[in-house]
Amino acid sequence: MTERDPIQKALRLPGGARFFRAALQVNPHHYSETYRGQTSTLDERTYVDQILSKCHQLDIQVLGVTDHNHVGAVDLFRERAGEHGVWVFPGFEISSSEGVHVLCVYSPSTEKSTLERYLGEFGIRDVTPSAGLANKPFTDVLSCVRDQGGVCIAAHATQQNGLLTVLQGQSRIHAWKDKNLLAVQIPGPVNDAPADKRAILRNQESQYKREPGAAPDLAIAVVNAKDIARPEDLEDPSATCWIKMSDISIDGLRQAFFDPMSRIRLHTDPAAEPHVELVAIAWQSGFLGGQALHLNENLNVLIGGRGSGKSTVIESIRYALGLAPVGDDAQRAHQGIVQHVLRSGTKLSLLVRSHHPVRREYRIERTVPNPPIVRDEQGQVLNVTPTDVLPRTEVYGQHEIAELTQSKEKLTSLLARFVEADPEIARRKSELRHELQRSRLQVLEIDKEIQQIDERLAALPALEETLKTFEEAGLETRLKEQSLLVREERLLETAADRLSPYRELLIQLRHELAVDVAFLSPRAIDDLPGKEFLLQAASVLERLRTEVGALADQMAGALTRAEQGMTGIHGRWTERKRAVQAAYEAILRELQKSKVDGEEFIRLRRRIEELRPLTDRLAILRRDLAAQQQRRRDLLAEWEDTKSAEFRQLERAATNVTRKLSNRVSVEVSFEGEREPLCALLRTRVGGRLAEAADALRKRDSLSLKELAEAIRSGRQALHERFAIPLAQADRLAGATADIVMEIEELELPSITEIRLNVAAEGQPPVWKRLDDLSKGQKATAILLLLLLESDAPLIVDQPEDDLDNRFITESVVPKMREEKGRRQFLFATHNANIPVLGDAELIAALSAAGEASQGHAEIPVVYMGSIDERRVRELVEEILEGGKEAFEIRRLKYGF
Repeated sequence: MTERDPIQKALRLPGGARFFRAALQVNPHHYSETYRGQTSTLDERTYVDQILSKCHQLDIQVLGVTDHNHVGAVDLFRERAGEHGVWVFPGFEISSSEGVHVLCVYSPSTEKSTLERYLGEFGIRDVTPSAGLANKPFTDVLSCVRDQGGVCIAAHATQQNGLLTVLQGQSRIHAWKDKNLLAVQIPGPVNDAPADKRAILRNQESQYKREPGAAPDLAIAVVNAKDIARPEDLEDPSATCWIKMSDISIDGLRQAFFDPMSRIRLHTDPAAEPHVELVAIAWQSGFLGGQALHLNENLNVLIGGRGSGKSTVIESIRYALGLAPVGDDAQRAHQGIVQHVLRSGTKLSLLVRSHHPVRREYRIERTVPNPPIVRDEQGQVLNVTPTDVLPRTEVYGQHEIAELTQSKEKLTSLLARFVEADPEIARRKSELRHELQRSRLQVLEIDKEIQQIDERLAALPALEETLKTFEEAGLETRLKEQSLLVREERLLETAADRLSPYRELLIQLRHELAVDVAFLSPRAIDDLPGKEFLLQAASVLERLRTEVGALADQMAGALTRAEQGMTGIHGRWTERKRAVQAAYEAILRELQKSKVDGEEFIRLRRRIEELRPLTDRLAILRRDLAAQQQRRRDLLAEWEDTKSAEFRQLERAATNVTRKLSNRVSVEVSFEGEREPLCALLRTRVGGRLAEAADALRKRDSLSLKELAEAIRSGRQALHERFAIPLAQADRLAGATADIVMEIEELELPSITEIRLNVAAEGQPPVWKRLDDLSKGQKATAILLLLLLESDAPLIVDQPEDDLDNRFITESVVPKMREEKGRRQFLFATHNANIPVLGDAELIAALSAAGEASQGHAEIPVVYMGSIDERRVRELVEEILEGGKEAFEIRRLKYGF
């Protein structure tokens, strides 16, 4: 791709916060000899290079160079780090006047001379390494470093010379609760800390309790770091931790300490679980022409004033993926943005990444109004759709989630996302649906033929009665030869007809012989290690084709001989017919003299002989009908069992969702509770006034379609008694044709999903309310909590707060979002500060616009792309979402905070 490629431009943009592996207590070359009495064989430059090489090997990207009371090694580390792709936080380790060890870390750009001045403020002016105490107590050290623009970490807080061992009593409590203390360093997991100190770290010791704590079960941010004196020391798991930042900065470090649950990981590599993701999007022409976004794999938030283009971004993604809105209002809004804002001719480019079965990237391109195309990594157009490469992606526009709550069918489809589907059930269900349709058609076809034969045979008794009168007149005896000839002729025709099934069978056999074995050709399997076996399989198929072909030839020969034989027999019989015919004509002339119509007698005999074989056919058809009806009963029984098995999967999913959203959302499903498909079938296929009948069927707690079909067949009284259907409408239903009744048996009534939300305040006993009884915002909250659950596909929502209660955003939505964002990608457009700030969005992008959407232009400035740890981004969030610092402070004062 060229540099003009809009996706390449997007990929060069900031992608938001990510985790960096950090070693925050690296010591210089002299440390081993000065403090451990161990002489190093390395010179200072070699030592630094080996430390940095080990960082590269272990994927450590951030170092804190924190020598005791000394900053002499900072410049060399900084000079060499750039070549290894490592960032350096300069600083030092000091001991407070009480002897508490503290790591003091500063901006990567801080000059050495400035660091020496900072040391001087603590009374440390000796330019050589030393272990002397600072002239300030621990809490003053914290305040001073904050004023210097740095960050403090209480070093080895639970060990010797640490905060929780050096200080005691009220001094320790006061120091621990100091607001300037943002982080402590311990040598491993919190659970491995000594019991008395673990309770303090967990914020479970009342005297030491920090309000608020850094996390629900953590008083303060905890990092792992240890004195690094040799490159091998970096291999110790307790020497490093992972810290999430947009950029390597003090602001990034400080924000990580404010929100350690989201931004700090100890020991465990925090790489997100592989999930499909939108990597980048770019616009050419239209309202967002020339703009691009490099999305983060976790939580992305779009902010901006009204009309700045946030919704255009959301609907652009939906349009590029070819996804249809779920509601009518959402559909109209989407079409309006595509037509008037994106506008005809605008090209959207979307880079997506999939990890299943292997990591692959695809480019989706769509130019308004054309359909989307998908390209592979080489730029080749693939014969797939966007949903093939990015399945289950969900996009919801403004108010669309609220619109979703109005459809019971769509609510059940939401629950289907959590079903551990058995593909065998789905396969068999599809087969049964088609088999039932075929069985219905076969039953109807056989029944139709039976009716036609019955109609024809209805004339037989009268014909036979007429025949008797001719027989009484003696015509049977005088025309016996001709009468028998009629029977013979009919039997010969029947014999010839018996060859027809064999002809059809031969045609079918010839068709099946055209087996394509090219898939097993030597060229097709040349690269397969087991090709010798596949070649043998090809030989078996070839031999089968040859042998069956020979059988087909034999069958064709046999049929030809049979047809020739029949032709010969018919020819010889025709000679006999001529002889009989001559005698017959002589008798007819004699009968005419007596005014008797012998020809009518023969015509009558011929009609009777044509009808008599139908009685045999009728018997066969009735046997076939009974067999088909039994087959249909078996299929219907299996159909019900399969639907029930599928429902149990849905029921298990509801139980699972309820468990995962414990004390927040409860989900139940009822089997085939939705009656509208049945009512629609009755309206369209039966017709007439059926409103009361439909209401009676809707009101039933449970409904068996099999019982309903049987009642229809039984008649109006059965419908009235069993289903409380008014007699007049029951009479109309009872008149339904057989095919309609069978269609009723084959129906699938969707299960109904019942959702309840706990509307009680946090910590109060649950108060559960059905979805129908909730406010619009509460309904949307319940649905959004479902949408946030268990998926590896992106979830994209435009201004969810428009339909959500603010309390639920804070108490329910944001915690679930934080929990899930490591497993899937989110993109929200919002005016609510809680989503990007409390949700700790990895990428915040601010949009601004000039002019009306149909003629104007929007921008996504690079300086406003990042996380909350970027100063400009943070200030813009404050301005746009909080109304500015002054407004925020006024609210804070009025609230009494």
